[in-house]
Amino acid sequence: MSLEESRFRPLTALRVADLEAIRLLLRGGSVIDWHRLDFEDMEQVQRFLRAQEIDLGDASDRARSEAVKNSAIAYLRRNFDFPIPKPVARSDVAELMLLASTKGHRQLCACTILKVMHIIHHLEARELLFMLPTSDEDAFHLVEKKIYRVVGGALAQGFPIVEFIGGRKNRDSLFTKLLSKPEVTAAQVYDKVRFRIVTRSPEDVFPMLAYLMDELFPFNFVIPGESTNTLVPFRRYCEADPHLRTLLPRLQFPPDLEEVERGNLDNVFSAPSYRVVHFVADMPVRMPEELLENAPPAAWALGRVVFVQTEFQVLDQSTDHDNEIGEASHEAYKARQQVAVQRRLKVGAEQPAEKTRSRRRSSKPPSQRPSSGSKRKKSAE
Repeated sequence: MSLEESRFRPLTALRVADLEAIRLLLRGGSVIDWHRLDFEDMEQVQRFLRAQEIDLGDASDRARSEAVKNSAIAYLRRNFDFPIPKPVARSDVAELMLLASTKGHRQLCACTILKVMHIIHHLEARELLFMLPTSDEDAFHLVEKKIYRVVGGALAQGFPIVEFIGGRKNRDSLFTKLLSKPEVTAAQVYDKVRFRIVTRSPEDVFPMLAYLMDELFPFNFVIPGESTNTLVPFRRYCEADPHLRTLLPRLQFPPDLEEVERGNLDNVFSAPSYRVVHFVADMPVRMPEELLENAPPAAWALGRVVFVQTEFQVLDQSTDHDNEIGEASHEAYKARQQVAVQRRLKVGAEQPAEKTRSRRRSSKPPSQRPSSGSKRKKSAE
């Protein structure tokens, strides 16, 4: 498949690297915990770099990736006296990714360097965003433009998408969400920009996730801990498909990992019957040249890419229909949330009876509190 083509790959065309990426997304895991990559050829690597908004054919991008690599190597040597063979240190980022997909000491070194590069690139991209003369509105517009282009192209090619909805939370929805959360801080709202994709069948969910990671955001920038998967039992889903079943033994974590980690929906207002794949990605966005030209000199070494947190929901048509019935419906969800916020605003949090009694005791004047001696005497009697 050439890089100029963007096509929907069915389950039978997915490779180990695709399945590892999908699993990471479903679990909300981190690539820092991986011990290898699974790229089979340079074409896969180039597609992954393109999702990162990195073009090694561009002199500026290549210089930026070399600077990040050198910073990572310097960090490893400075803090851990980490021995790195010269051929590994001389490799560019694409070559490191292929090395990280092999075996042996050089594979370990390449993988370690890439992990540190991931952190450095992410932190410096955040720093760049703060330095640029831009607003959330501008960044959201760039994200929407990118997603509508990619998903719009998929729809034009006849991908099995029966519904695609995108949008932003309005101010009242943001207020309500924050008032409903224990941590009342705007930093905890990940779905200011959100998109929802409904596929034709359950068999289309994995290929759709793979396509999104090919074209919109790389798997390493799925935000850890922010995924909810109540739709796809990973191991059973893979074992039910003849092709995916052959890939299971090649995964780097045990196939029953999800069964051990499985939890409930992280949103207390969602019904137990609600089914969805929900995740948040740090969407890489390439900033316009005219905007970068107006940035302060300190920003020039930080590249051209920033990240914008974007929420996605992916599910199949049948599940979507079931979700809109009864307690799992969006209307029922909003009603539960509204009741909780209204109560919280009026009476605050409920206090356990024991804590309430303890607080009442401690609020009495010292003269009215029993002394420790009187407590002991009463106990002895």
